[in-house]
Amino acid sequence: MNRIHRIRRSLTVLAALVGALLASAAAASAASAAPATFDPPPGGGSAPAPLRVITAGGMPGWQIALIATGAAMAAAAAAVLLDRALLARRATAAAS
Repeated sequence: MNRIHRIRRSLTVLAALVGALLASAAAASAASAAPATFDPPPGGGSAPAPLRVITAGGMPGWQIALIATGAAMAAAAAAVLLDRALLARRATAAAS
């Protein structure tokens, strides 16, 4: 098996895993965004106190820059590997 084929297969598996991770993260954030509701207890008791959610923050700028840099490096590596695979395929087709 050619080395490029192994790299391409590894990148395909990596892309599938990243896609699954992103899908699960999107599903988890959507599931946790629903407001919590409580039914009053049977027997006429009082309902629990309303829930107060405190959110603050966001993502710091250095984390955003780090993610953008990593994405750019991954895209550049993928472009180089795909270009090499294309050149190898053309060389093989021209030789035969």
